[in-house]
Amino acid sequence: MKRSLAAMAAVMALAMVAGCGSSDPLSSSPSSAAPTDAVVVGSANFPESQLLAEIYSQALVTKGVKVDKKLNIGARKVYLAALKDGSIDLIPEYTGNLLFELKPDATQTTQDDVYAALKAALPSDQSVLEKAPAEDKDGFVVTQATAQKYNAKSIADIAPKCGEITFGGFPEFAQRTYGVNGLAKNYNCTLRGFTPQTTGKLIVDGLNNGSIQAGDVFTTDPAIKANNFVVLEDPKNNFPAANIVPLIRTSKASDTVKKVLDAISAKLTTAGLLDLNVKLDGPDKPNPDVVAKEWLQANGLL
Repeated sequence: MKRSLAAMAAVMALAMVAGCGSSDPLSSSPSSAAPTDAVVVGSANFPESQLLAEIYSQALVTKGVKVDKKLNIGARKVYLAALKDGSIDLIPEYTGNLLFELKPDATQTTQDDVYAALKAALPSDQSVLEKAPAEDKDGFVVTQATAQKYNAKSIADIAPKCGEITFGGFPEFAQRTYGVNGLAKNYNCTLRGFTPQTTGKLIVDGLNNGSIQAGDVFTTDPAIKANNFVVLEDPKNNFPAANIVPLIRTSKASDTVKKVLDAISAKLTTAGLLDLNVKLDGPDKPNPDVVAKEWLQANGLL
């Protein structure tokens, strides 16, 4: 899934730790431990995670919570280790991705089932707060021309024509339970072929040049709007839910912290998150903290 693909070089990412704390988040030295009087907010090493961490941080500060930041930490295994050893206290996460990290044999796919299973799978010293409606999940994506050709709004609509479709995705999509086999099992969608790609850009390029007719593009990828792509609906929940959710050390989840973060989650939508990513990817490449502040102000949270 996306967040396991975000950075393969997890160890190298440690050198990129940013924000108010610059120590190695996996160091066992006392200096790396989170201060007891502050909430240390971390992020993974991709723009959306950094943006969400900035949203959390700025909103908490507004309500009088002392915040330190350790952003751009690295891949999931790295920042989960930092959360475990107390280097960070809070990080934005994705329900399905985190569940499958903790429990690889999980079978849940719907939003509520994934969320319940995730809460049960977490260690006792960690909690997830309310999930947002916003999801950044795998999507069956086609061009406008392909959607019109097959009169398709959902995967179910296009399934009878899957024999005409070459699908592009990351190599592991071929083995994922929700990948090639999942599409065949859940939609009777037997693809003409599968073309493995190593980057999201190659999937986007393939859609545009016609070498593939559909691809696995994540639902808040700014390329969707930039290219006027269509994310087909998934009525049978083939792709596991991936709602945005704050993952926090239970000891730091005070009533004030929970109230602030739950209010943020209530306002986050998939369409809104896609718009934020489009802004981050704009020609002026604004800093995530600037985009975060604008969103908080627009939603009456700052």
